[in-house]
Amino acid sequence: MTQIATTPAAVATPSRTNALLTAGVLAGPVFVVTVLAQALTRDGFDPRRHPLSLLALGDLGWIQITNFVACGVLAFASAFGLRRALRGTRAGTWGPILIGTYGVGLVWGGVFSADPAYGFPVGTPDGAPEQLSWHGVLHGIAPAVAAIALIAAAFVFARRFAAEGRRGWAAYSIGAVVADLALTGVTFAVDDYRWMLAGGAVIWTWAAAVTAHVLRTRP
Repeated sequence: MTQIATTPAAVATPSRTNALLTAGVLAGPVFVVTVLAQALTRDGFDPRRHPLSLLALGDLGWIQITNFVACGVLAFASAFGLRRALRGTRAGTWGPILIGTYGVGLVWGGVFSADPAYGFPVGTPDGAPEQLSWHGVLHGIAPAVAAIALIAAAFVFARRFAAEGRRGWAAYSIGAVVADLALTGVTFAVDDYRWMLAGGAVIWTWAAAVTAHVLRTRP
């Protein structure tokens, strides 16, 4: 009778892939919950006037800096899990690359802080900064990188889901993009950053949901 030997490496590979994917499942929800908790409790922070990046400033700014970096690392790690799970299939190349780029954008946002603005932290001048610092300029790149990467990833995965006949997931992917862009547009129309936060929450949790789907359905 032929026996198939199970080596520690063979056992570790699926387990490691699951761990990497689980990191991505956690990234979006942890980021959103941590931001909301701070937005509701930080002294002087008004989610209508203040973008979430300002939470990284002040005495408690380390909480949001940690949130940026930790969740970015989780998202970046999940890209390796997606690469393993989807290798050789549709979205198996660009999906992981784009999710990894989203993770890099979050880490970038934590490493380079925004400038004080609109009276936050308490005691700083009201209104926009008269001149951006070098780290403020670099921080401004982070949201664009993360947002563009996630939007592109949503289209990549929408194509995959459509090809698989998973119409609900394809619609969810496109819908997340539409919601994010629409809510961001509303932000500037009504001058209320809560709408932008809502749009971000939609697409950040979309990334987590897709990663959970891959984790659940992979062979």
